[in-house]
Amino acid sequence: MGSRKYDVLIIGSGSAGLAAAVWLARYPNVSFKILEKRAGPLEMGQADGVQCRMVEICESFGLAETLLKEGYWVNEVAFWAENTATNTTRLERTGTAADTPNGLSHQPHLILNQARINQLLIEDIGIEDVIDYGVDVHQVSVSKPTSEDPYCVKAIARRAGKEETYAAKYVIGSDGAHSSVRKSLGLTMVGDSSDVVWGVMDVIPDTDFPDIRKKALPRGTVAKDVALSDLQDLVRDIFAPFRMEVKHTVWWSAYKIGQRVASSFHQDCRVFLAGDACHTHSPKAGQGMNVSFQDGYNIGWKLGEVLLGLAPPVLLETYVLERQKTAEDLIEFDRYFSSLFSKRDEAGSKQEFKKQFIESSRYTAGITAKYAESCITDIAGSDLGIAKGLEIGARFPSAQVVRFCDAKPLQFQQALEANGKWRLVVFGGTNRTYDMQVRLQKLSQYLSSTPTALNVSTYVPGSRTTLQPVLVISGARSEVDPSKIPSVFTPFSGSWGIRELHQVYFDDESYNHGHGHAYQKFGVDPERGAIIVVRPDQHISRILPLDLDGLQALKSAL
Repeated sequence: MGSRKYDVLIIGSGSAGLAAAVWLARYPNVSFKILEKRAGPLEMGQADGVQCRMVEICESFGLAETLLKEGYWVNEVAFWAENTATNTTRLERTGTAADTPNGLSHQPHLILNQARINQLLIEDIGIEDVIDYGVDVHQVSVSKPTSEDPYCVKAIARRAGKEETYAAKYVIGSDGAHSSVRKSLGLTMVGDSSDVVWGVMDVIPDTDFPDIRKKALPRGTVAKDVALSDLQDLVRDIFAPFRMEVKHTVWWSAYKIGQRVASSFHQDCRVFLAGDACHTHSPKAGQGMNVSFQDGYNIGWKLGEVLLGLAPPVLLETYVLERQKTAEDLIEFDRYFSSLFSKRDEAGSKQEFKKQFIESSRYTAGITAKYAESCITDIAGSDLGIAKGLEIGARFPSAQVVRFCDAKPLQFQQALEANGKWRLVVFGGTNRTYDMQVRLQKLSQYLSSTPTALNVSTYVPGSRTTLQPVLVISGARSEVDPSKIPSVFTPFSGSWGIRELHQVYFDDESYNHGHGHAYQKFGVDPERGAIIVVRPDQHISRILPLDLDGLQALKSAL
């Protein structure tokens, strides 16, 4: 029997692999298969903390509604420590804080079991039998592709005692910390090892601990050679004098883990490692599932563009550039965060621990990733002073805007749906000055009359696809005649040739949800405006001015 052939072979059905698959399902005619060693779908996850950024990404996929409905919202953090001033050791609350500082994200931090999240992702992929279970991949090799045979990656696996072979143009190795893909390619994990054993339990507790429905941070302890009974005894000891009885343990584990990063994240830009296959760390900050998910979110759309001929293969190199740096930053943060916990019981350190923990909330919310200069991130060619609330390479933050066609208030990130489109977001400035009206009209004429004006490659060389124009105006929408909106922002589309009206927004007072002050949050002057090139993954690619100099620069580029 010959090899089964696919455009992409995903080895491992964890967060990274499924996030990539959700992307690939949005690119027509891209074939892919997920191979999973387990006999069936994950029944009880080994993670459940869902960062704000992961919820944002799920929103872009259209999955946030279910997450928000079923997930437990983490709204507050309670800090606890032993009161060493008394002769008897007593656990006491030392303070509380918001889990996520105001304005950091419009989405909350959630708790939802990983098995349920995986189920939602698989349902969204919507392809019957997309996952082959019980397949143990033990060898992966890469050869040079040819025009006759572009399926240059070979995978050998065992299923039900028989050997099977697969061939693919690209492979994502998302098969966990003991990755057979990584080992097969001779790649190693580099970093520190530890003899500390981490004990983790999902339990149904019977307790009088007052903050059981909050993120609570009591003191910890170190254990080795841990059994379930040991963990339960430790929990009782940690929470004393409060009663903490475990009625049922849904899942538990005890394991040693090092802070390590793979020596390389790819092989010939044909096999890419993702998730725990390329970075391992402690579970202290709840980063594992979330960072892995963002790995898959990063590589998925890039593979889709390359396979459909919408981008050159060099685009795939940005996955390594962006996510390897993210993993290295994660390891550094994990070291810092772990040391923060280990020192918090020292004399005089309780308030400092609380202060540092709160300051780390931007990282624990998952929104610190800022990608470096590349073929799709143009820092050098950007005007950094005209949108001071936006960072090139970072995800586009959100603020409430009002959609012009129906006066619906919504978060601007909702306009950046994960459908593979690049966006040209035009902050057209205030609608009350003649100067800004002229600037917007001139830009619109360029975009409408110049064939290459909406090509991504006009602004950054890493993609050949087209841009979707999005307009955000500052001011009262009631003062604007809809017929005066430049037609480039309301194009005819679809089989019926109906105008697309959902790409025009106002930074204006809404009827029932107040004013979002988007221009203020994004740092855009309404008297100057700005042009933002946004990638399909919501990260900012380039910032340009909306003025005569900016238009001349655009004209020269075109």
